[in-house]
Amino acid sequence: MKGEKVNIMNLKAIMRKGVIGVSLIHLFTLSLILVSCSEENTTEDEYANWQERNEAKIDQWAALANNGTYQKILTYTKDASTPGLENGDYIYYEVLETGDGKESPLYTDTVRVAYRGRLIPTTSYSDGYVIDQTYLNDFDWNTANMTDYAASNFVNGFTTALMNMHPGDHWRVYIPYQLGYGSSGSTTIKGYSNLTFDIALKTFWHPGEQMEMFKSR
Repeated sequence: MKGEKVNIMNLKAIMRKGVIGVSLIHLFTLSLILVSCSEENTTEDEYANWQERNEAKIDQWAALANNGTYQKILTYTKDASTPGLENGDYIYYEVLETGDGKESPLYTDTVRVAYRGRLIPTTSYSDGYVIDQTYLNDFDWNTANMTDYAASNFVNGFTTALMNMHPGDHWRVYIPYQLGYGSSGSTTIKGYSNLTFDIALKTFWHPGEQMEMFKSR
């Protein structure tokens, strides 16, 4: 998920899920060129004031963390002594399921995960447009497709979450755009886009380990 080398947001994953012949970039382009053709056409631009809306959502997440509804974790790239920390330096999350694992992945580990990622809600997508997913329908540990990635291969917010999860954990993670694709975005993700991910960590292993060595984690 870092820059252009990431696989997590690729178009092939979207194609596997039945969105045939339509790329994410085409969807964004279509939404951005929706304008009124007449006084009677009141079609709203899905992404109008996108930066302001995403920044307001970050403040909302922070407020929910302050009142105890959400939890938050400082990005792994900074520490508590870093001057000038802001709301965009944290990820925010809800625990959907708690596993019985005792360890958390390191930056250099490989993780086995299932996930579904969305943008913030828009007029046409009340739950947020799905940008990538490894499973369909509701999440189920027994049927969800798992994929293996280096923990370091994701955007900072996703990696921060993984480094604090344990095997068996299922979280909903709210990632400010500063810990995602930033203000510039990527080939398929519009700049200033916050990301919401449901992440389920099945297991992980250290460099050089074999699968049999981490089954008990």
